[in-house]
Amino acid sequence: MKTGYVVLILLLSAAAKFSVARSDEKTPDSQAEAKPAMVPTLDQARRQAEILHTAMHATLQVVHHRYYQEDEGLLLPAATLKEVFAELEKEEGVTLRWLAVEGQVMNTDHSARDEFEREAVKALKSGKLEYEQVENGTYRRAGPITLSNHCLKCHVPDRKSTEDRTAGLIISIPVK
Repeated sequence: MKTGYVVLILLLSAAAKFSVARSDEKTPDSQAEAKPAMVPTLDQARRQAEILHTAMHATLQVVHHRYYQEDEGLLLPAATLKEVFAELEKEEGVTLRWLAVEGQVMNTDHSARDEFEREAVKALKSGKLEYEQVENGTYRRAGPITLSNHCLKCHVPDRKSTEDRTAGLIISIPVK
């Protein structure tokens, strides 16, 4: 099972490298340098964020459910995906970050850091499917991540029900 987990993460990492307007063609004079990614419009960034959110949410759910076993000494899937996040930031200039919304904060790095994130927590707690902002040339989108029954053991240890709870994912993309 560990092999499947590692392969899935590697495939996700490779698949996550995308950009709507990126050009990977090299001219004979610039073989050593790839052209930088084009800065997307707001509409393109919004669509990229929606796709990334869906891909990361689905991957987290599948990997956690099918491959993660509590006593096998594997990294938590959310922690492993941070490696994918780092690659996206390095290669595409897109940043992703987990956001604690409901339940126990598993990592203090996931707590809201600024006014946008505090408002995003409120919006996601109220059931909204997204919270977004454009400021200083950056599009930021927060969307919900479902904490289903198998997540609640750690995220909501003193629960009175097994109803789904919500966490969040923040995606930031530079825009024109």
